[in-house]
This record gives sequence, structure tokens and C-alpha cells, in this order.
Amino acid sequence: MSRIAAADFLLLDSGAIFSEQTVRDGQSDPNIKVLDQYDLASYDLLEAGHKFLFLDEFIDQELMLDQKDRIKAFLDQGNLLFFGGQLFRHWIPGASLFVPKMIHSYLDYQVTVLDHPIFDGVLSDDITYNKGVAGFFSRGHHPLPEGAEVLLRLAGEEPITYIDRQSSQGTIVVHAGRNLLNYRHSSNSAGRIGAQFHRFLYEEYQSLQRRRAQA
Repeated sequence: MSRIAAADFLLLDSGAIFSEQTVRDGQSDPNIKVLDQYDLASYDLLEAGHKFLFLDEFIDQELMLDQKDRIKAFLDQGNLLFFGGQLFRHWIPGASLFVPKMIHSYLDYQVTVLDHPIFDGVLSDDITYNKGVAGFFSRGHHPLPEGAEVLLRLAGEEPITYIDRQSSQGTIVVHAGRNLLNYRHSSNSAGRIGAQFHRFLYEEYQSLQRRRAQA
């Protein structure tokens, strides 16, 4: 198996201009394999040795719907999937379609940060507001699957980010926003998210493998 094929992260490239920086960063990191989304159908996902599958809000969800059985099989190997965006097709196990939030005031976008290592030390205002404007971080939610752990909520208690360990034999992180690994360079507390999420992913993977070994 080549070093590239054995990269821990598989990042699907949607081809969207807004994802170009993420793709460039991935291409320069030997631990990330960047794959054109339309090559997924012919890619040996289950034998490539990746631990983490990352997909952003611009991914072709009709294509993902066609690939949902292989995505589920990848998870059932004890791997992790992260999706950041707004679901409009049922291709992630246990996940429901995105529900836009009815907005009456900018305060409706206020983010509540719950106790979790990914968001340790992150202040609500630092992710609620971007240059003084609310609404960039998340504008709705995905209804929760049974047993999901909620990490962030909007002002009306809608879940922005959740972890699902029940719908597959792996772990699914769904975030109604953008790629959490990209929150690394902010000068405020939001800049903590990327490194803390990266650490969580590896800790979670090790936990999954231990549970599989004990089963």
C-alpha cells in the first residue's frame, strides 16, 4: 500500500471554488489524500486504509446517495465520517435533512457551546459573530438521530453539531456549517477548534478500535 493510499484522511474534492483553499492545504499534507468526488465510485474505499472521510457543504449529494452503502461499510470498519453542510438527501446513516432556522433577530444565531473537548475554551461570541455579523457559523440544524451527543446549539436549542455513535459501527460527526478542521488561524478562541477536533478524531478512532477488538 502506498504512502498516499494509506493517508489517514480522505478528503473528497467537490470542485467548488469555496473549497479550493481546503483542497490546496490537503494536497500539501502527506496525511491527507484528496480525491475528486467523481472518482469515489471507482475508488477502493474499503481497502485503502483511511480512518477519516471528510465531506463539505458543496459535495454532490446525489452522488453520495448512490454511494451510501459503501459509506456505511466504511463506517462499519470502525472509521469516522465528518460532514459539514446542509443535508438534502439521505446518504449519511441516521442523519435527517437540514432544517433552516426561522430568523426574527440576529440573536437567533447565538451559539451555545456545550462541554466537549472539541470546543474546550471556545467562546460563544467568537463563533457566533464574524466581523460583527451573526449567521456565518450556522443557519439551521439537522434533527438528531437517537442517542446522538450534541456539542453546539442555536438559540432555540436546535443542534448545530452532533456526534452519532449509534447508527453505524463507526462514528459520525455532522455539523451544520463548514469544515471544523479549518478553524485554526483565527486570532480569537475559534482558532482552538481545528487542533482540538484533530485530536478528538484520533482519540475517537482509537476508542472505536478498542471496542472492536473487545467485541
